[in-house]
Amino acid sequence: MILKKRICCVILTFALLLPGLVGGPSQLQATEIRIGMSAAFSGASKGLGIELYRGAMAYFDYINRMGGVNGHTIRLVAYDDGYDPIPAIENTIKFVEQDDVFCLFSYVGTPTVTRVLPLLKSYRERNIYMLFPFTGAQPQREFPYSDFVFNLRASYQQETAGIVENLIRNDYTRIAVFYQADAYGRSGWDGTRRELARHNLRIVGEATYRRGSTFAESFREQAAILKSAGADAVISIGAYAACAGFIRDARDLGWQVPIANVSFVDSQNMAALLQQAERKKGISYTERLINSQVVPCCGKTELPAVHEYYALMKASGQQLPPQYSHSDYQPHAVSPVSFEGFLNAKLLVEIIKRMGSRVNRSRLKPIIESINAYDVGIDVPISFGPQKHQALDSVYYTTMKDGQWASLQDWSVWHK
Repeated sequence: MILKKRICCVILTFALLLPGLVGGPSQLQATEIRIGMSAAFSGASKGLGIELYRGAMAYFDYINRMGGVNGHTIRLVAYDDGYDPIPAIENTIKFVEQDDVFCLFSYVGTPTVTRVLPLLKSYRERNIYMLFPFTGAQPQREFPYSDFVFNLRASYQQETAGIVENLIRNDYTRIAVFYQADAYGRSGWDGTRRELARHNLRIVGEATYRRGSTFAESFREQAAILKSAGADAVISIGAYAACAGFIRDARDLGWQVPIANVSFVDSQNMAALLQQAERKKGISYTERLINSQVVPCCGKTELPAVHEYYALMKASGQQLPPQYSHSDYQPHAVSPVSFEGFLNAKLLVEIIKRMGSRVNRSRLKPIIESINAYDVGIDVPISFGPQKHQALDSVYYTTMKDGQWASLQDWSVWHK
């Protein structure tokens, strides 16, 4: 009943705001460029929002210390949505109607982003675009919403296709899926299903969990279901707390099959939970794990962007969103999530630079679509276009080695 009332309030609020949506593009006169980020800064997935924010702020702070971009400083306005679609909608309306943000930036999660997409279409006269969301789902990559979103990262379909292909190549053909019961989980489930079908195979078992589940909960039932299905490998499409709980319970059942996760899981926070459990129970939970990533491994310090990221993260310190203090959260020195936030910020700064003195929302789309083979420092050129709103297609793989995530170059070590 409470949820229904909240939904009604949001719909009513948006309806009252509709007459104001026909305003023209905003020409920024102030010296401050505000960008809006709605993300999980609380709840079971708060590590995702916090680390993405920390990576972005490390670069924005550096740029502001250097005098800004074309005389403009950048202010990242961050609101918590707890990985819940309704607050994400409310935050978006506030960003546009009250904060007059230049763009929406680094939103976290499929269930939140997909519910915000209709707002972007309604705000099209204001030239409101979402840049570089932390999700590989399909809706923002397809008609009718792809016009309003620019993605940096590869898709979940590309991540799951790569995992399936490599598992099959090493004789794992009975693949099961553990996934979050929402649009995010189904997106990864569908990518897995599609790639298996290409090899004339099917998902042999599936089990779901509720979004927002914590590590303290039991996932023994889901692990038992997939084990009884005779799966020889599992692909998990979830958030770090639930995926860590599933791995723990699968290993407690004596089930030692490879378990692979996609990039959204946040490998660093997942590993931290598992290592904490290892110390308490004396059981190894971090073996036979695979993680796909959409940015290069942070250990590749020979890459210019990684080297720069290390230096600026160190200079930035353990910075958290100012209005959210989490005494129970310990930031990571480096992680794939904060590195992605760093790259998102670096690309946004480049876009603003190309605008020169005319920082105008109406120019955002054509400026981004004109980017061709931009070198962000990861040895993969970034390009967009009128029909190309995803810059990168690369997928990288990591596995746990000596208590740390390391690049997985040779999948033959996983041969059955």
